[in-house]
Amino acid sequence: MKAIDGIPIWGDPIDESALTQIKNCARSADAAALMADHHKGYSVPIGGVLAYSEHISPSGVGFDIACGNKAVLTNIPAVDICENIDRIMDQIWDTLSFGIGQHNNTRVEHALFDDPTWKLRAMAPLKQVAREQLGTIGSGNHYVDLLEDEQGRTWIGVHFGSRGLGHKTASYFLEAGGAKDGMDVDPLLLSVSSTLGSEYLACMELAGRYAYAGRDWVCAKVAHLLGAKILDEVHNHHNYAWRERHNGQDLWVVRKGATPAFPGQRGFVGGSMGDISVIIEGVDSEESKTALYSTVHGAGRVMSRTAARGKINRKTGQIITPGAISRDMMMTWVRGQNVELRGAGTDEAPQCYKRLPQVLKHHQATIRILHTLKPIGVAMAGEHEIDPYKD
Repeated sequence: MKAIDGIPIWGDPIDESALTQIKNCARSADAAALMADHHKGYSVPIGGVLAYSEHISPSGVGFDIACGNKAVLTNIPAVDICENIDRIMDQIWDTLSFGIGQHNNTRVEHALFDDPTWKLRAMAPLKQVAREQLGTIGSGNHYVDLLEDEQGRTWIGVHFGSRGLGHKTASYFLEAGGAKDGMDVDPLLLSVSSTLGSEYLACMELAGRYAYAGRDWVCAKVAHLLGAKILDEVHNHHNYAWRERHNGQDLWVVRKGATPAFPGQRGFVGGSMGDISVIIEGVDSEESKTALYSTVHGAGRVMSRTAARGKINRKTGQIITPGAISRDMMMTWVRGQNVELRGAGTDEAPQCYKRLPQVLKHHQATIRILHTLKPIGVAMAGEHEIDPYKD
């Protein structure tokens, strides 16, 4: 960890565009930090952590409100999964809904739909589509994984958020609050005592419940497909804000692409489709306090989607200009790791990401690794999906 202009920064090399963003954000924050998987985001960098005494930042939480990870341990040995991996991944691919704007073929009933927050102007038009999308995975870097730990046990891992509900909710409040458009703009801050700020917090919390419900449903569905019992689970948001106490002060801590890691708190951090994932636990240290008890949420990109995939016609998905990563290059890496892949575009190839073990080393004073998980099967949205999210 190094401090730059008083801001603790993890990782090497440091992304200069992300550094510029966090410096700008820190001017209006009570505290700031930047995790080792950082890269440029909308207004606030991915991997950025910001704390405010009486404000909340929709820019900081981002468009994919309550994006997060869940991992569940099953009672099925990984060797049994590997013996039938082709059939199992086909079943997962055919049963679950991947991609933009998809509806779940199964209607998922949940108590969250009785929440009075749905009556707010921001949420009322979104309730029906939210019902239809609950339990869908989306596109971009969102996935369903089967993983093997060091004891030969099978884990199910998922990564996605509140889907279109979160994106439309964030868009509503950014517009209502007068946020400037673009990547290099000041983050929008709303007073939590204002009507708009308090309504944003209520909507964010509902989107958080929605994201948890979706990840719960998908993990349970995959366990059912495997004929497995769930023995343990680890579940975290990493695009969210919490009211926390740090250094004797109550603060709203906004994490964008950063995982909470308080002492003893477990987290699931995923790598790329051709790299390990981990179950971690926060530890108490001076560096942990400096990080506002936060850590990475993934490996972090080293190549933009456009650079990897090339320029694409957003209507047809047709490649106009080739990118740096071909499908053959991606599949050579994935097959070399004995991973059974369904879907995925070259913008999600392992070559686009840092290696997770190297990223985690930067945070070794703040976390301990409980389990290392090797991917067996990975399912993501298909080659021609276009991710509309800015974060």
